[in-house]
Amino acid sequence: MRVRRPLASGAMERPPIPPMRSKLFVPASREELFAKAAASAADALSFDLEDAVAPNRKEAARAALAAFLRRGPQASGGKVVVVRVNGLETPEFAEDLAAVALPATRMINLPMIRDPEDVVRAAGALDEAERRNGVTAPIGILCNIETPRALRLAHGIAAAHPRVTGLQIGYADLLEPAGIDRAEPAMLAHVRMAVRLAAAEAGVAAYDGAFARVDQPEAYRAEAEAARRLGFAGKSCIHPTQIALANAAFQPSAAEIARARRVVEVARQRLAEGTGAFMVDGAMVDGPFVAGAEMVLELARRLGLSGEKE
Repeated sequence: MRVRRPLASGAMERPPIPPMRSKLFVPASREELFAKAAASAADALSFDLEDAVAPNRKEAARAALAAFLRRGPQASGGKVVVVRVNGLETPEFAEDLAAVALPATRMINLPMIRDPEDVVRAAGALDEAERRNGVTAPIGILCNIETPRALRLAHGIAAAHPRVTGLQIGYADLLEPAGIDRAEPAMLAHVRMAVRLAAAEAGVAAYDGAFARVDQPEAYRAEAEAARRLGFAGKSCIHPTQIALANAAFQPSAAEIARARRVVEVARQRLAEGTGAFMVDGAMVDGPFVAGAEMVLELARRLGLSGEKE
């Protein structure tokens, strides 16, 4: 879905990035919600062992989630499974990895990252957990950007290890301690651009963070659409009512798919004739625009919107 830089010869291949327009937040301490979340229209389920779980319920939540994951992909309805573990410096981190580094888990969401070295350490711990649990397909790491330091070092974090599949903004932890208004447009523009360009340089995806006001669907929609215009691949959902809004915002429209198809078709003809730049629908098109059109068509294909089979 996103252009990736080639990895060094012999390096681990990056785990593939499935479409994650919507990622539904599910507290791991709420076992009664697991099946409901799996039956939702979300592309991904983000089970949380960190902030959503009280300290005295960590062990029980970890055990419940591990039992659910051991049932295999069918338990989650075939959705992408992401698990937010506790921070690297907490005593729960190693226990979380030991419990949830399982074949059904596609990504570990790593919170409170300080620098690239944290990602490398987490990747090493994940290596060991996978070996112990017999996991053969590498589990990705979705890195939270939720501190001023992490924002400043975002590209290094994104490029720290081949396991990194994307960057995700954590607005609450990033903004609340600094007294920054969550709705401030200047903040949103700065943080999003910094994270998106850092992810783009590293060749990974970027995901917009949560919007806490469930009673303001239009505001959620506006945030999602703005993030999509900046090239973000999806947005967190803290309530099922936000899923449809995210899915609609982060998928190409019929008009976008049709134009992308025209661009690719004309490009094929013009490039065969030796023409590098040409006009499509009154606009100049050359290599970067063709690449963008191909990305639109690939995403549409993966989402089943193009009429083509996977």
